[in-house]
Amino acid sequence: MSSQSQIEKIKQLREITGVGFKDCKIAIDETNGNIDKAIDFLRTRGIAKANKKMERVAADGLISIYQSDSNYVMVEINSETDFVAKNQAFINFVKEVTEICFKSKGDMEKTVHSKMKNKKTINENLVDLISKIGEKITFRRCAYINNNESENFSYIHSPLKENIGKLGVLLKVKNPSKVDIKDLGHKLTMHIAAMNPLSVDVNDLDPKLIAKERTIIEQEVKNSGKPSSVSQKIADGKIKKFIEENSLLNQIWILDPKKKVRQILQETFGKNEFKISEMKRFKVGEGI
Repeated sequence: MSSQSQIEKIKQLREITGVGFKDCKIAIDETNGNIDKAIDFLRTRGIAKANKKMERVAADGLISIYQSDSNYVMVEINSETDFVAKNQAFINFVKEVTEICFKSKGDMEKTVHSKMKNKKTINENLVDLISKIGEKITFRRCAYINNNESENFSYIHSPLKENIGKLGVLLKVKNPSKVDIKDLGHKLTMHIAAMNPLSVDVNDLDPKLIAKERTIIEQEVKNSGKPSSVSQKIADGKIKKFIEENSLLNQIWILDPKKKVRQILQETFGKNEFKISEMKRFKVGEGI
């Protein structure tokens, strides 16, 4: 690491932690310039508490989508407030990170160490942006879908700018029959945005999630005081309903409450083969 690079790293670490130059230099030397590890180094030695900004919750921010040749990437970058999310410097950062993430095919580790137009890495620019704006900012997650034997679709709900908003969806459909599904694909992404399915079909749901829900439902029914023979049937019915409501193909179609998504697809494809092979839905701050 060059002396100039070392000084820059020390400066960044000081901005984040508020620790003196000497201790920051030691931390940078000990961790070969890795800022995150340097912060941990200082904390384990009792020199610095976690950066006050980074202790705060960043549950606002933006979802951004970039596509080329039907390959898509979607990223979520968080800020603490909606005010910062609408800041042009933040928006520009989000857009450039999304494009770099696309080139990295959704490899987050590779993305954060890639250089931006100003020749600094994304991680370095993130530190600079935190210092400039004064809020916690995090690159939370990304998703990438390729165009391998598929038709892909995207959707941003109520976009703040083109392909930038608070809620985004990516959808990958294998359609060997070549049935025209451009309109259906768009409607499906809107449905996913609105109904938030957790899986494509029943068998795709996480068994741990189902087990957790079953435990909650069984306890709820047990507390109702009903006989065990009745309560078990009620619990089974509720868990069946939970599974159906959270798997895309079994959900009620938002554009026709008399039909389920599976029926809509069957009407479109008939006996032709099709498969929803992947779907991603990001909502800003969800789960934070």
